[in-house]
Amino acid sequence: MDLDVFTAAHRAEWDRLEALLRRRRARLSGAEVDELVALYQRTATQLSQLRSSAPDPALINRLTNLVARARSAVVGTRKATWRDALHFFTAAFPAACYRTRRWWVPTALVFTLLTAAFGWWIAANPEVQLAMAAPEQLREMTRPGGSYETYYSSSPAAAFSAQVWTNNAQVAGLSLAFGVLLGLPVLWVLLQNMLNLAAGVGLMASADRLDVFLGLVLPHGLLELTAVFVAAGVGLRLGWTVIDPGPRTRSSALAQEGRAAIGMAVGLAFVLLVSGLIEGFVTPSGLPTWARVAIGVLAEVAFLAYVFVVGRRAAAAGETGDLAAADRAAEAPVAA
Repeated sequence: MDLDVFTAAHRAEWDRLEALLRRRRARLSGAEVDELVALYQRTATQLSQLRSSAPDPALINRLTNLVARARSAVVGTRKATWRDALHFFTAAFPAACYRTRRWWVPTALVFTLLTAAFGWWIAANPEVQLAMAAPEQLREMTRPGGSYETYYSSSPAAAFSAQVWTNNAQVAGLSLAFGVLLGLPVLWVLLQNMLNLAAGVGLMASADRLDVFLGLVLPHGLLELTAVFVAAGVGLRLGWTVIDPGPRTRSSALAQEGRAAIGMAVGLAFVLLVSGLIEGFVTPSGLPTWARVAIGVLAEVAFLAYVFVVGRRAAAAGETGDLAAADRAAEAPVAA
């Protein structure tokens, strides 16, 4: 694209649109309103063309502001309502989770297999255990009433839940935000979590107390880890979009997937809030192990049903988790 020729060809339209916008508080004729709408649509398309083929910061900044003002004049401003929140939790968020299932379900399976393998390796090799900590420290961690058990009751339940929720939300947020870096930071986050969990499995198994460890981890860990897997899967998908945007332009693909990822960060924060409440109030409670695990299983089953029933239905209806078409910038068609 020849930027000078393109600018010369369309400058008059942009100037006319700006003139109409300056008069928008005055009374425009019907013909002028039609002209304003037509100029807004053309300018939005031209802005999309410039972004994809001839980036010029000054011109793009001018047209971005012009399109934003025209959009406000044409469609008016819209405030978020409870209906938007209801739509997000009943359609957008579960559909986004369902759409990314081919990324986070394999992630969960690989994570689980590696955790089991490393846990068995640690349990079967005393020299590996000694490389992790001194013998007295290992005994303190794995004995009845040791640090693995008292960790969950080390703080008041409300404060502990808030701390856990904040930490897990940060982990999920990092996976989503840094997925754009080809997914490499996401793999690092997963590796760290896998090694920490495998260490607990291996050390407690070596002390013949694996049942106690699982009884403490499963109530909250099922839902918590699923949320982390979803975040990691979305981050990996975002990283792959950088490599292969498909039929969309790379900027358009990243914008669409990035907007969906931001929405998923909000949704996963609520999921992690539930797991944090379970970890703070159920895990250290005096309930029998079977009851605590049953609560965790019910929470996990409820989330999976939410994704694979509600989310599948919403995705089949065309929901992607992205903003509604009316809230997105106009884009030029792209040939497949």
